Amino acid sequence: MEDNKTVYFKTDDNRIINENCIRWVKKMSDCLEVCIKISGCNLYDNGDTHKICKLNNPDSYNKLNKHFE
Repeated sequence: MEDNKTVYFKTDDNRIINENCIRWVKKMSDCLEVCIKISGCNLYDNGDTHKICKLNNPDSYNKLNKHFE
């Protein structure tokens, strides 16, 4: 049986992201850039993505970063 527990990630700007809303994630050194906009995000527009850094939010970073290993 599947565990239907919803997973949330805390961002560096003190927002909470529902795992099901994530469109894409880009790894950038010790930080992850996360897009949750339905229409997509522009990585180079500072307001378009959310940042999760290992230093600021290690639990959220580690949960999401495991997909890159």
